[in-house]
Amino acid sequence: MNKMSWYDSLPEVWEATQETLYMVGISFVLTVIGGVLLGVVLHVTSPSGLWPQRVVNAVLGAIVNVFRSLPFLILMIALIGVTRLIVGTAIGPDAAIVPLTIGAIPFYARVVEAALREVPVGRVEAAQAMGATNGQIVRKVLLPESVSALVAGATLTVVLLVGYSAMAGVIGGGGLGDFAIVYGYQRFNTPVLLVAVVVLIVIVQILQSIGDGVVRALSHRK
Repeated sequence: MNKMSWYDSLPEVWEATQETLYMVGISFVLTVIGGVLLGVVLHVTSPSGLWPQRVVNAVLGAIVNVFRSLPFLILMIALIGVTRLIVGTAIGPDAAIVPLTIGAIPFYARVVEAALREVPVGRVEAAQAMGATNGQIVRKVLLPESVSALVAGATLTVVLLVGYSAMAGVIGGGGLGDFAIVYGYQRFNTPVLLVAVVVLIVIVQILQSIGDGVVRALSHRK
């Protein structure tokens, strides 16, 4: 059987690119939501937080550290049962969203926690002096003051998700990683493999540029 040329592979590359963008897009939105919530809880329950809770903070911190320490490939395999329970299958783009989200939320949660920690204590104390509740301080002081760092962290996270999505191809997660393995690596077709690599690099460069642009715009508004 003749090898597929890189030009002939373009329709499959386009389909795989759409799958990658779908996986990354959905998991990114879920990661930002979950990461912000978890990061806020980690910050406010810390010893210097608005609502110190040593046990809660220690337990959540340990869980986050466990998931962050697991290599993503092992995490995907470990979550096959959970993935099948949630989406009804363990392969394909929909299935890949589950481990992508679970793997990225702990990373972004730590980014959020670090960003909130950098907010000047004086801003928080001023809000408390004016009678603001803890919830109001989080919504109107901590998050707005750290928005640039949160966007920068979100950019790092979405780039991380692109890399994770490529690894998802190892277990049939679809997208460019799956395409590179099936049409490039397994068929010893280096040109086709390189096409997938180039597309992944382009996606990362575009996402990084967008994130950097948003951070610069936010910085200029301050």
